Amino acid sequence: MSSEISLEPKIVDLASLPGVPCPCGTARRAFADVPEYPATIHLTEISDEAETHYHRTLTETYYILECDENAGIELNGTITPIKAGMCIMIPPGTRHRAVGCMKILNIVIPKFDPADEHFD
Repeated sequence: MSSEISLEPKIVDLASLPGVPCPCGTARRAFADVPEYPATIHLTEISDEAETHYHRTLTETYYILECDENAGIELNGTITPIKAGMCIMIPPGTRHRAVGCMKILNIVIPKFDPADEHFD
């Protein structure tokens, strides 16, 4: 008998999940209810009012699905232009915010915890 935890496949329509306000805009979060899965996947619509924040334990990976022509990502005070198709890994402790409107897929490891959103 194996001691491995077996995951059952799960299919989620991210667009059908309820949107939750976040410092960036609105996030639709998948797989938070799957204890054995080590991450959460967020479809996030980022607004012009995104706030600078950081996480102490979470690593976020943004995959840019679509964005404004002059969109950017601010990482520790430096803004870098971005475009659809780019991927950005944001380690714990990195102060960050998106600049401009965009839609991203955000992979959060370990699972997202709203208590780990910090503002200066």
